[in-house]
Amino acid sequence: MNKNELIQNIRRKKSFLCVGLDTDLKKIPPHLLNDDDPIFAFNRAIIDATAEYAIAYKPNLAFYECAGARGWLAFEKTVRYLREHHPDTFLIADAKRGDIGNTSALYARTFFEETDVDALTVAPYMGEDSVTPFLGYDGKWVVLLALTSNKGSADFQLTASADGERLFERVLRQSQEWADDERMMYVVGATQGRMFEDIRRIVPRHFLLVPGVGAQGGSLDEVCRYGMNADCGLIVNSSRAILYADRTEAFATAAAREARAVQQQMAAYL
Repeated sequence: MNKNELIQNIRRKKSFLCVGLDTDLKKIPPHLLNDDDPIFAFNRAIIDATAEYAIAYKPNLAFYECAGARGWLAFEKTVRYLREHHPDTFLIADAKRGDIGNTSALYARTFFEETDVDALTVAPYMGEDSVTPFLGYDGKWVVLLALTSNKGSADFQLTASADGERLFERVLRQSQEWADDERMMYVVGATQGRMFEDIRRIVPRHFLLVPGVGAQGGSLDEVCRYGMNADCGLIVNSSRAILYADRTEAFATAAAREARAVQQQMAAYL
């Protein structure tokens, strides 16, 4: 999916919601555990219930890899289901890969050839040659970690050099030499508040993937006030608040209700 298609989908759905498919077998409704593939059964129900309100889905690979081969199979089935039944949605694999060039090339092959996702989260801290292998695929996106929402982000990302440039700012500036806003996005945590202003001064046109709204306490109002650009420029992720709104057989209905509430807020900002 190219940038223009993504923008058009945001306008059509009046939404920039991404549903994070952080599917935890210990949290899904107990009745699903009797299914042959409970992870996929849960994902399929969540997707069908929320697709009207979401423009993107983001499976977090940790929740699949922890289940071994059956977890990876559930991830692949989820990707195929989205492609076949909801092809207008943007699909992000949240895997945070990044290694020396030949290893990154194999990671890129895994996600962009074997599983056909639109985008992959990538860690930038090994430098250009660890990122560029992911940029060799037409129509695919790198979502580079910039300023994350966790408490420990301050340990390194906010440290400054002698000239006052903070590390996340260097990442933003340097990475623009590797790809433009048609192929690269940045992860910026919703809890960063007015720091979005600093980020937009450096990357005014890029899309930002914003986790941390909902259960992590990020403010959608602040994200939109300081981070939105003329094309929206935001993909805001919500996971637990939607996925686990209910643990009964009505879980999908509850998820749809939560997703719709977020979409209506987003429509007002748009």
